[in-house]
Amino acid sequence: MSLQNFWRIPLAAALLALLTACAHPIGISPLETPVRNEAGLNPKKVAYVMTEADRAKEVITPGGGGDKVSYFPYRDLEKSIRDALRAVYSDVFVVKSASDREAIASFGVSYVFSPAITTTTSSPSPFTWPPTKFDIDLTCEVSDAEGKPVTSVKTQGKGTAEFAEFKSDFGLSGRRAAAQLSEQLKQQVLADPKLR
Repeated sequence: MSLQNFWRIPLAAALLALLTACAHPIGISPLETPVRNEAGLNPKKVAYVMTEADRAKEVITPGGGGDKVSYFPYRDLEKSIRDALRAVYSDVFVVKSASDREAIASFGVSYVFSPAITTTTSSPSPFTWPPTKFDIDLTCEVSDAEGKPVTSVKTQGKGTAEFAEFKSDFGLSGRRAAAQLSEQLKQQVLADPKLR
């Protein structure tokens, strides 16, 4: 093997690794969220937990064509969570921890929602990288103002998009999933007698 050919193999492998390691950034903020009807709100005040560290969590999952996509699920889905709770309760606050008693007491909060988010993405397309399927699983552990467990709320959002649709919105399947998630969260909270 010549010296020139000797260097081609590792260089080609390094280039392939670099190309496959790149992830395309997308946004998955919801297309729409539940409408807030002031007349029908529960008078209680609630909070959800979200920190700057949560908002900065980046996730990389599969796209199409062997590519990957990157996004920030907590940052992008915060609106889904907040607006779902705002469609149920009179006031919604954000706290840095479910054990932040000082903030919880100052807001007069009855329940604290601590979200955990997982996502999966896929696309059968060998030619386009945006995901055509996007699933979001959300679990909110709910505690009272003293930190005692109240209930657990689990919900899902599923979104799909085809190539003709996402030409100008590469995160469309995720944004559809986020919208469904927000509505489902609202419905799950309304249906739980422990959260009335």
